[in-house]
Amino acid sequence: MKVLVTGGAGYIGSTLIQHLLKIYPTWQIMATDIKPMPISPVSSQFEFQILDISDRNSVVDLIQDWKPNSIVHLASILNPPPGMSEEKQWKIDVQGTKNVLDGAAYARTEQVIITSSGAAYGYHKENKEWIEETDPIRGHSAFVYSKHKREVEELLTEYRSIFPQLKQLILRPGTILGKTVNNLITDMFQKPFVMGILGHKSPFVFIWDEDVIQIITKGIAEKKEGKFNLAGDGALSLQEISKMIRKPYISIPAFLLQTLLLVLKNLRLTQYGPDQIDFLRYRPVLSNTQLKTVFGYIPKYNSKETFIMYLNAKGVPFDEI
Repeated sequence: MKVLVTGGAGYIGSTLIQHLLKIYPTWQIMATDIKPMPISPVSSQFEFQILDISDRNSVVDLIQDWKPNSIVHLASILNPPPGMSEEKQWKIDVQGTKNVLDGAAYARTEQVIITSSGAAYGYHKENKEWIEETDPIRGHSAFVYSKHKREVEELLTEYRSIFPQLKQLILRPGTILGKTVNNLITDMFQKPFVMGILGHKSPFVFIWDEDVIQIITKGIAEKKEGKFNLAGDGALSLQEISKMIRKPYISIPAFLLQTLLLVLKNLRLTQYGPDQIDFLRYRPVLSNTQLKTVFGYIPKYNSKETFIMYLNAKGVPFDEI
């Protein structure tokens, strides 16, 4: 078995590689990334290459030369560094995925595993209470990450038609938490208060990083295909989260927050605009029924347990609710 992991220097990528080398010591693993790995595994079965995923020729040539059985494509931009243009993000997120798919098709790779996101469904008033894999992928124009995930999914649909022999396993995780995870969502919980939108519960679904690693590993080993939401059972509203972390909950009317963001953005005091309150107002809440019944994996922790484990790992005092 030969497995190629793009974005291998990232948190999920590096953790996955360590896990695969431990569980399947005879597998050959190659990782690529634009930056070096913080700690490179010591194994004769592992190799690493610096690779710009947006460089079509380099990506296609590497995949054709190495001929992996499975590709785990993790390379994407979640939190862009200051100054990174939307065009550059698109080249990595969308063009980079196309490069990987072309390389896989030409090399007759058996399977690609693509990490999409629950954000691909978008933040819309019409979102169902629990979103399933058959619901439309709409993205959101105000969020580059969400918009690009929609474009990636459209690309995958096209390639399923052109290259039906290339198995696609598409994973759409909710908010991933782990002992050392830090992202835009965890930043929300570190502020002096928790802010919400009046009249909206803003539920979050969480999944523990170790569950994500186990799901990807099972997907490779069993050559799975299909589309699956990744989330623990249940959800936590912002008000429930505020009670757990002992911080005041402040709910602001949508029109007031939109006006405030408009003024602050015009004054260049925030990067967020009025449309971006949809992120809290219309949360995509992911159903994990297909993950449990079709894929055959039951997350070890539900959303509440995942959040508690995260708080424990960060040393944050909390109350049970």
